[in-house]
Amino acid sequence: MSNILFDTVLGSPREPDKVCMALPNGDGITYAQLIEETGRVANALTALGVKPGDRVAAQVEKSAEVIALYLGAVRAGAVFLPLNTAYTPAEIGYFLEDATPSLFVCSPGSAVEASGLAARLGIAQVTLGADGSGTLMEAVRAASPEFATVPRGGNDLAAMLYTSGTTGRAKGAMLSHTNLASNSLTLADAWRFTADDVLLHALPIFHTHGLFVATHVVLISGASMLFLPRFDAGQVIDLLPRATAMMGVPTFYTRLLDHGDFTAHLTRHMRVFISGSAPLLAETHRAFQERTGHAIIERYGMTETTMNSSNPYDGDRRAGTVGFPLAGIEMRVADPESGAPLPQGEIGVIEVRGPNVFQGYWQMPEKTAAEFRPDGFFITGDLGKIDEQGYFHIVGRGKDLIISGGFNVYPKEIETEIDGIDGVVESAVIGLPHADFGEGVAAVVVTRPDVQLSEADVQAQLADKLAKFKQPKRVFFVPDLPRNTMGKVQKNELRARYADTFR
Repeated sequence: MSNILFDTVLGSPREPDKVCMALPNGDGITYAQLIEETGRVANALTALGVKPGDRVAAQVEKSAEVIALYLGAVRAGAVFLPLNTAYTPAEIGYFLEDATPSLFVCSPGSAVEASGLAARLGIAQVTLGADGSGTLMEAVRAASPEFATVPRGGNDLAAMLYTSGTTGRAKGAMLSHTNLASNSLTLADAWRFTADDVLLHALPIFHTHGLFVATHVVLISGASMLFLPRFDAGQVIDLLPRATAMMGVPTFYTRLLDHGDFTAHLTRHMRVFISGSAPLLAETHRAFQERTGHAIIERYGMTETTMNSSNPYDGDRRAGTVGFPLAGIEMRVADPESGAPLPQGEIGVIEVRGPNVFQGYWQMPEKTAAEFRPDGFFITGDLGKIDEQGYFHIVGRGKDLIISGGFNVYPKEIETEIDGIDGVVESAVIGLPHADFGEGVAAVVVTRPDVQLSEADVQAQLADKLAKFKQPKRVFFVPDLPRNTMGKVQKNELRARYADTFR
C-alpha cells in the first residue's frame, strides 16, 4: 500500500535535479532536495509525537519551508491543517480546540501568545519563520532525510480546511488522499500542464487554490514555479517573462490591468492565465483579453470539493461562466428543497458528485448528512444555472438570495446591470430587513475616483432594465468592498453595516 497523495504529487519526479521552486532571492530548490526535506520534516514531526492520523496545524507566513512541512506531514501519515495568517488568537483558539491537533506550528512572533493556549489544550508547539528560522527548522535540519513513507489509502485524510464560518460555527472540511490526488491529476490534464511550464505562484498557501491547485499541478507535471511570498503587481510584471502560466484571484488581474507596463508584448509568450476563488467580473475578462489577447480561464471550486468545473482550454472561454464539469465529476442544478434536477436555464442550487468531494465535516455527522442528497450529490449552497451551450453560471450563494415581497431576487443579476453603468468599478447587492417586504434590495457601489454618481442616477439607469421588485431601494457608495484574503466580497459585513436601513 502506498501513500497515495505523496506518491502522486512528488513520489517519482522525472528530473530529480530540476528546480521545482525558484525563490525571489535567486535560490532554487530541486525535486530531489524537496523530497529530502520532506523526509527530514517527517522525521522531525515523528520525533515531536505526531502519529498517522494526527492533525498538524500551521499558522505561518508563506515560504518554501511550508511546502516541505505540508508534504512532510502527508508523508508521515498526518493530516495537514493550514490556518489563515489573518486569524486572531481567539479564532485560532477555536480551531485548535475543535481540531485537537497534536502539533501547532506558529510564527516566532506569535509564539509567546500562543504558548499558553497550546499548553492549556495539551498541544505541542513549534515555530517557523518566513526566513526559515524557528524551532521546527532546527529540528528538521538535525533530522535524517531518510524516511519510510507511511502508507495511506484513498479514504485516509490528508488535509483539513476550515470554511469561512460567515453563517455560524466554522466547519472543518475533511479532504482525503483520493480527493486531492484525483483532482490534481484532472486539473493538470485539463489545463495541459507539462514539464516545460513555469507557474508564477503568488497565491497564499493556507487555502485550496494556492496549496492544492497551484502547487500540486506544478509538482505532478514536473514543472517549475516562481514562488513569491505574496502578490505584488510590479514584481509579477518583472517576472512574467520567465513564466508560462499564472493562477490568481480576480484582484490580481484587475491590479495588473491598472499598470501601464502590463502589455500584450509582456504576455506574448504566456500559455495560460487562470482565475478562481472569487467571481471574475465579465468586464475584467473582456478588458484583460483586449489588453493581452489572452482569455482568462475561470474555474469553479470550493473548500469541500476542490475544483468542480472549468472553462475549456480548447474552446470558447465565456466571460461570466465557470465552464463545464471537469472529467469524472458530475454537476447539476437542482431544486433547493426537493433536489429534483431543474431544466436548462432555471436557477437552482448547484450539486456535485465525484472523487473530489470531501469526506464530511469534522465531528459534525448531522451537518454532513444534511449536506448530501440520498444519491450522493453534495449540496454546494451556490445558486446557478446552465445555459443553452451547457456552460455553468454562478449567480450567488444560497444565503445571499433575497426574498422581497415574496419574489426571489438573485443579486448577481442586479450586480451585472450596475457594473455595466459607466463609472462603476464593482457592486454588491444585499437584502436588508424591511417591515413591508421582508427584505429590501440594497446596492453597495464602488465608482472610479473621477466619477460622481448619485443614488438617483443608479436607480434611474436600472428602471428600464429590471423588474420593479428587483430594483435597489437604496444605493450606498463606498471606496471599496470588504473582502476576505482570497478576494471574496464579505456580504455578511455589508448586511451588518446597513442592517437598520429600512427600520
